[in-house]
Amino acid sequence: MSDQSAIEKGLSKVFQLFSDVREGESLATLLLLLNLFLILVAYYIIKTVREPLILAGGEQAAELKSYAAGFQAAVLVVYVPIYGWFSSKVGRLKLIFGLTVFFIACIEIFYLMASAEVLQNYIGFIFYVWVGIFSLSVIAQFWSYANDMVLKSIGDRLFPVVAIGATVGSPVGSAVAGWLYDAKIMGSYELMQISAGILLLTMGVYVLADRKLEQLPEKPKTSVDEKLSSGGGFKLVLTNKYLLLIAVLLILLNLVNTTGEYILSKAVTAAAADAFSADPTLDKGAFIGAFYGKFFSVVNVVAVVIQAFIVSRLVKYLGMKGVLFALPIVSFGAYGLVAAGVGLGVLRWAKTAENATDYSVMNTAKALLWLPTSREEKYKAKQAIDTFFVRLGDVISALLIFVGTAQLALKPQAFAMFNLVVIVAWMGVAWLLVKEYNKLVDTDSADEAV
Repeated sequence: MSDQSAIEKGLSKVFQLFSDVREGESLATLLLLLNLFLILVAYYIIKTVREPLILAGGEQAAELKSYAAGFQAAVLVVYVPIYGWFSSKVGRLKLIFGLTVFFIACIEIFYLMASAEVLQNYIGFIFYVWVGIFSLSVIAQFWSYANDMVLKSIGDRLFPVVAIGATVGSPVGSAVAGWLYDAKIMGSYELMQISAGILLLTMGVYVLADRKLEQLPEKPKTSVDEKLSSGGGFKLVLTNKYLLLIAVLLILLNLVNTTGEYILSKAVTAAAADAFSADPTLDKGAFIGAFYGKFFSVVNVVAVVIQAFIVSRLVKYLGMKGVLFALPIVSFGAYGLVAAGVGLGVLRWAKTAENATDYSVMNTAKALLWLPTSREEKYKAKQAIDTFFVRLGDVISALLIFVGTAQLALKPQAFAMFNLVVIVAWMGVAWLLVKEYNKLVDTDSADEAV
């Protein structure tokens, strides 16, 4: 037995603890998992850098931060067509390399702007908007590539394992950035260079993964130099019922989630104010920071456990409806409790369940939805949906919160009741989406049989 075969066999046994990964697939699975892990580490380092940069950017920084989602949506209206044009000119690896190099160049431009003290009062806001686009785009690009390289029957088995890279990479990236900040080893702009280096490394991993995926006994019939046809992402979404349902589902999902984050923030702020009233020596900032530090830590741990041991079983035994309905069901229970007037202790665990399910089950569902689509849809339409339409949900939530608080003086319980109504609509869209998904899968199966 060759060394590579022995490694394949050993990896396969490990991966089978989580899903049905077979010999001959394990190295490709490991490389995809590793690449997603690196992408999330790079993103969460940058995400950690984002906060002090924008909050230190002048007296109006806090106000500008609240407008970021709207600015991101506006920029994405331009970005998505440019991505669609570029993806029609190059093959899959050149597309990935081009996008990666573009974002690395952006990091270096921010570094030079800071060194030259250009737009010092606004660089934090510009960076904040850029990070929102970067995070959505590079992750969407990864899943576009993964969907392009495997058949649905293989993706259903491998993607729950590959997605472990995201659930582990997120806490590792934030922990690394936090440690370097606390130890005063690096500042914000030096930390950006670490992310740039990691992004360079992902390009090499993509090359290795591409070679292993090409060796799979069953794979889509595409070449590395094959270009996509012309046409834009927005047009693909708006003229295809299945894609439009995905877009609407993600708008509703993000609307619920972002509004839910507001509800939790209000509860934590109120708890900090109460604690300060009881003890005027209390540091409210430290109280809030400690709460969120513990909250995010628990969410990440629960998400990893769900991703590793539950998601693949949901896919295997319940199919798409299992992974697509898990989050709205959990969310409905969470906001039902909030609407009933529970305290922060219960709200914290309800949001933990919601966020952990989102980061594990729902993230996998969002990847699996693209397996039966065309190559153009996997790349162009996915970029449009995972960037612009996701941010559109944030914009709608921001408008809702503004009107609800400034004009109607609504309390958090009212926002929770609003979320319950939206979740019912979300479930309806999910039901329609499962029907369309099954039609596509049946059509693909019939075509393969012919």
